[in-house]
Amino acid sequence: MLEDMRLFATVVDHTSLNKAAERLNISQPALSRRISRLESELGIPLFRRIGKRLELTAAGQLTYEFAQELRRFHGAYLQKLNAFKTGEAQGVTIGASLTTLQTTLPDWITAMTEKHPSLEIKAVTGKSHEIATLVKERKVDFGLVASSVDDPSITSLPLFEDHLMLVLPRTHFILERTEIDMADLNRLPMILFAPGTWYRSLTDELFRRYGISPEVQMEIDSFEAIVRLLSACRAGTLLPKSYLRKQMLEDNDLYVVRVRDLEETKRTMSLIHGDPAWITPSIQYLIDETTAYFARQTHVPNEPD
Repeated sequence: MLEDMRLFATVVDHTSLNKAAERLNISQPALSRRISRLESELGIPLFRRIGKRLELTAAGQLTYEFAQELRRFHGAYLQKLNAFKTGEAQGVTIGASLTTLQTTLPDWITAMTEKHPSLEIKAVTGKSHEIATLVKERKVDFGLVASSVDDPSITSLPLFEDHLMLVLPRTHFILERTEIDMADLNRLPMILFAPGTWYRSLTDELFRRYGISPEVQMEIDSFEAIVRLLSACRAGTLLPKSYLRKQMLEDNDLYVVRVRDLEETKRTMSLIHGDPAWITPSIQYLIDETTAYFARQTHVPNEPD
């Protein structure tokens, strides 16, 4: 029936048996017999025959929509099947947290697409446990999360360690000091990431542990917006080391102040994937490339001496 559905959809696409027969490179009588056989198998007419013109019945319209879905599904199946035959991935779907999306993915995507220009990358965002579920359900090829996942059905590959860093505008009074302690953050005007992410949870836990109450001026879900607002608001922030770049700090007239206790806020960024039996050679190649890429990377901002 799959082939008959394909022929039926082609007839509808071309609105003519003759044109469809030419496109399919078969005779018009043979195509007509195949359509009649399909109607017989389904037990309902798909066309109203008005002279030489064909019109879809309501059942025919329903069947055409199904045939289109079937055609798309079949094409996707063949594409995925082909991935088992070749080492070159045509597309990859990854899961990542919102924080990871802003800190880690941009450079990784640039590196992967430069090496594989035809590679189509799709990203699905969610919290770490949501990404783990997507990996288990094979709705994403692999995930990038800010922690390991304690699940025997998931493999966690550590990529790099990340921790929070204090970022201030160069106009701030602390500029004269190259190192401060956590107590100096008390009552400090700050712009923080919006609640709901591991990064904000880590920040709040840090403040509770040291009994610190900063003056939170804004809560924003974009690192880029936070960076742009720091100088204008004369406020500080805590950002993941993985996000900071020398040029970004210079462009926004910012600098990093060392706080030793912040170096203890380490989280391990990990790549997670499911059962290796379901991983195509091309996706495994991308996983290997990704782990090698992060092994080569160092995210070192322009810290004061």
